[in-house]
Amino acid sequence: MRIAEISSPDLRQTQSLSQSSDPKSDLLSKLESLTSEIESHSPGSPLPETLTANLRHGLTQLTSLAPFHNSVKLQVWKLSYRLWNACVDFSNFVRSSSSSSNITDEHAKLRQVSADLLFLVVDVSGIPSPYFKCASFFYKTGTIWHDLRSYNLASSCFEKATDLTSKIEIANVSDGEERKLLLDLHIARAKTAWEVSDRNLAVNLLNRSKRVLFGIGENYLDLANQYMSFGKLILSKNEVSGVNEALKLMSEALELCEKGLRNVKKQDETLNLKELRLKTLRFMAASHLQRDEFESVLKCVRVLRDGEKGEDHPSSSVLAMKAWLGLGKYGEAEKELKSMVVNKGIPEGIWVSAMESYLQAVGNSGAETVLGVFLGLLGRCRISAGAAIRVVQRVVGDSVNGDEGRLRSKVVAEFVSNDKVVALFSGQLAAIERSGMHTLLWNCAADYFRSKDYEVSAEMFEKSLLYVPHDIENRSLWAKGYRVLCLCHLGRSQLDRAQEYIDEAAKLEPNIACAFLKFKIYLQNKDDNGAITQLQAMETCIDFTPEFLSLSAHEAISCRAIPVAVDSLTRLLTFFPLNKPMPTTEVIVFRTLITILIQEVQNDTEVLKYMKRAHARFSDIGPERFFGTGEVGRRERNWFALNLWNNGLKSGQEKNYRICVELFKMCAEYYSVMIDEQIEGNNLMVCKSLILAVSAMLAGEKPSTNALSDNEVKQAIELLERAGKILMSGSTGTHVDDDQNTTIEPHFYFIYILSAYDLYTRLDSTESKQLTLIKNYTNSRYCNPNHLFQIGLNALEGPRTNTEVATFCFNSCISSLLSSPSPDYKTVALILRKLVTITSVRKGNVDDDGDDNDGVYGIYKKASRMMVGLKAREFPVEEGKWFAMSAWNRAALPVRLGQMVEAKKWMDMGLELAGRVAGMDTYKSCMEDYVSGVEKKVQTQGHLIVGT
Repeated sequence: MRIAEISSPDLRQTQSLSQSSDPKSDLLSKLESLTSEIESHSPGSPLPETLTANLRHGLTQLTSLAPFHNSVKLQVWKLSYRLWNACVDFSNFVRSSSSSSNITDEHAKLRQVSADLLFLVVDVSGIPSPYFKCASFFYKTGTIWHDLRSYNLASSCFEKATDLTSKIEIANVSDGEERKLLLDLHIARAKTAWEVSDRNLAVNLLNRSKRVLFGIGENYLDLANQYMSFGKLILSKNEVSGVNEALKLMSEALELCEKGLRNVKKQDETLNLKELRLKTLRFMAASHLQRDEFESVLKCVRVLRDGEKGEDHPSSSVLAMKAWLGLGKYGEAEKELKSMVVNKGIPEGIWVSAMESYLQAVGNSGAETVLGVFLGLLGRCRISAGAAIRVVQRVVGDSVNGDEGRLRSKVVAEFVSNDKVVALFSGQLAAIERSGMHTLLWNCAADYFRSKDYEVSAEMFEKSLLYVPHDIENRSLWAKGYRVLCLCHLGRSQLDRAQEYIDEAAKLEPNIACAFLKFKIYLQNKDDNGAITQLQAMETCIDFTPEFLSLSAHEAISCRAIPVAVDSLTRLLTFFPLNKPMPTTEVIVFRTLITILIQEVQNDTEVLKYMKRAHARFSDIGPERFFGTGEVGRRERNWFALNLWNNGLKSGQEKNYRICVELFKMCAEYYSVMIDEQIEGNNLMVCKSLILAVSAMLAGEKPSTNALSDNEVKQAIELLERAGKILMSGSTGTHVDDDQNTTIEPHFYFIYILSAYDLYTRLDSTESKQLTLIKNYTNSRYCNPNHLFQIGLNALEGPRTNTEVATFCFNSCISSLLSSPSPDYKTVALILRKLVTITSVRKGNVDDDGDDNDGVYGIYKKASRMMVGLKAREFPVEEGKWFAMSAWNRAALPVRLGQMVEAKKWMDMGLELAGRVAGMDTYKSCMEDYVSGVEKKVQTQGHLIVGT
């Protein structure tokens, strides 16, 4: 019979009345039950809304029963902390999870309930600083509500926390965390008030915060930062009316920084305050500039430069220049502008902005002056060809940057194309001057070409050709001019004109340069097939060299023409076996080619193909000739190996196991290559690669219906044996204090053991080998009880059961867990249940040798001894109940068979276990009554099955 059936109706009625007689106890039990349910709730799934509602309802009922005895307060205090800790676990899970889930309203409500529970019994005795602890709960809960944009709830929490801390004199607060809480609470209230547009209250709260700085540098810094934050928020709205308010806030921040620098002596805190002080001054200067208070801006800049010790901040020169411009002092502004050019720390964007401001203020007077001078010089250029060259050279000058330079160049182009000017350079007498003018215009065009101003560059190149005679001697110069004009129009994406010029150049001088420019035109036309065909034509040119294939690859990469880049690099690889002079090394070509392929999706097969091709090459010519020697060679080798490793991992994640296996096998081959006979940590990576290759082979079986063939199993075992030799050789590190880079990670060793075990199960007569493998793992320094437990489960529940291995793993796991300072009794209890199952199947319920220390009874005895001395609920209650009830139920069969000694043994064990499990007092009482009845009526048959 069941225990529930043994207790009489009168007893059950009495228990019910006693339990309902104290409503506080009922409510506390209800709250504890709900708390336990929340503690056992999976962090990965959303919280049911009913849990929070029930907790809130229970809290409301409990509030109506106040006041409470101190013992009840302590119980409520513990419940609050348990609920809070559960919320902390949920938060930690959300932060560590890769999902996009955030803290939800239900989570915040749970935190609120926990804080309200603590507030209900805040005057408990026996707990230090209860008001501060409760205030901390409300502060953290308010912070969460603030993050959820529930500002009213956040404000309510902060106000409760403020009321709690106000009961304590500030002068009596000496604990650092409590002091920090006072300041953080004021700042948090201010931020919440600011969010609800109550600026006055927000600023008032910041002003109150000055009373709780306690002379701590971090506090000065936090409060000043908050003043600055509010000031920057106002400035960001670009409201003229808000500039004064922003300045006041920043002045407060500046005053706090200066006060902090007077009171704080620690160097790191002083540096932070100084940095914030300078930052505040810069923002204040910007605010003054926005109000056109230029003198105030210059005052701030002077203070900044005095404080920056010669390291002028980029914004200081900009602020000063704009202030001088505002005052109309352009000479001083020009000095500031020049000083910015010298300052290498100023970003280009700031310099350009300052330049624009300068030009906007000064106007076009500078450009007009230059144009006037140029026109004056132009009037004097009618004397001789030499004079014209000198004028043009002076006007062009050394710089071609900016609009003025373009204007001067355009005027020069118009001047040199004038028929009268060209006539000055005609005839044999002016040959030297004509060549000089051509060179001058060509160099000017080349400068614009280098600055990528292709429009002006093309115009200047065209004008330079006016000074080249049409004869056979200058045929090459005309072809060169056409080619460079082709480049200019390519830069402007005028492909038709570029095609016309390069066709003319090819007629005058067909060579590899013309073929290469035609290739560029195909690329810009997005004609990949035409570009690949042009690559073939380039190889037929008389002056072709492999360097043009390298250039073609770079051009194709810049145009994102991946097939063309691959084709050009593949062609380039064919020249290396010919031992011709090459523009680069073979390993760089392979590396570039593989890098291109890796960037495109679904190219793992191609990557593997070229990795194998590179492997074949260095196997043929030797690794040092292929990769290089010394550190350079090792870096090159490691690049290939690392990319194989990364692609192998990616293929594994994409469940492309066939490619994954090949990639890791090839990775092992690369890492096994020695450069200058230095192995370093390569054996470690070889071992890892082999282990992952076998793991991928085994993983590939699961999505497919085809199991590994015998040959594949043997191949996998060979790979693992190779990895095992490396593990056992000690080359991967055998000392506990070895560096992480020279020792294999425990999870890799576990994968090795798990894979080896799986493969050994597929061969005949390998059971002893499996056990030996697991024993070796148990004796290694990589042994992990969780891994042992998983191996045991695989041995017990896998397709090929091995109870001997499972038993060994479970026993070893228990020993390891119990040797820990804080054993995981939940896992221990689960393992003991598994051992009960295994032993029951192997030996039956009755021990073969009658020894209590062996068999099923021995396991129950071990569980009972383990519970001795443990705190309440330290051993899982549910597991303890299972052991107690199942031990009791095992007496049922011996009772039916009349084996009273055996039955009495199991009854005693059930009683012993029930006495050590919380919440089984009623069961134990019923058990004792039944045992007494059995002893009196030995001949009576009874049912001993206890409900579970």
